[in-house]
Amino acid sequence: MSAMEEKEVAEVNGLEETMEDDDDCMIVEEQSLSAEEQAESKKTEGNGFYKQQKYRDALECYTQAINLCPTCAAYYGNRAATYMMLKRYKDALADAQQSVHLDPAFVKGYIREGKCHLILGNALAALKSFNHVLEHDPDNAVALHELKHVKSVQEMERKVELNIGKKEYRTAVFCLDRCLDHSPASVRYKVLKAEALTYLDRQQEAQELANDVLGRDGMNADALYVRGLSLYYRITQRKPSSISSRSFAWHPTTTRLEEPLGKPSS
Repeated sequence: MSAMEEKEVAEVNGLEETMEDDDDCMIVEEQSLSAEEQAESKKTEGNGFYKQQKYRDALECYTQAINLCPTCAAYYGNRAATYMMLKRYKDALADAQQSVHLDPAFVKGYIREGKCHLILGNALAALKSFNHVLEHDPDNAVALHELKHVKSVQEMERKVELNIGKKEYRTAVFCLDRCLDHSPASVRYKVLKAEALTYLDRQQEAQELANDVLGRDGMNADALYVRGLSLYYRITQRKPSSISSRSFAWHPTTTRLEEPLGKPSS
């Protein structure tokens, strides 16, 4: 494995991606030579900004490169890495997916796709992405490393479901925190934690977490539900002890819960 590939092993808060400086573009449509040259120039300029941690400037350069050469997988891959550094994980995921659509053998695209899925809390999708990497490169150190995180999150999900079923909300919060260690941008985990905190009568924490979600998505139905539930207990000063626990169900592609975890006793 090359030194470039080994540098792919990076945590979310300290990601140091080696940008694609080679000409590994898969050109699907005819592009004029001048457009290709301009795109390469913008990519090189973007790589310079990226290495200087000037991510917004790098983003602009990669976007210009894509506009000039929209069929180059590497440009989307570079912009995906930049979006990740800006914590714009949904945008990063879209670019990573486009990169592997253009070049199904683009290993770094699958790696970034998998990382984004995991950060956003979709462990199942992350598993599929990293398995794609291993299909092309069975000894890929990055994919093998990230798969350990995926399996850890899946195990914590199982424990969350088990403990919520037993109304062991304190343990469920602990397990959700472990999920959030690897999936810090997961709305689903945050809402579930806020709801569990409500049942532990930790209303201030529950409302802060629900408000954090609503600050990014003001119409998130689950966060609105949890905030309302927490406010109910806070205003009425009732203790959430006799809760009719709702069945807990994971859904890998949505932040919505299929049934409510509980409701205030009448």
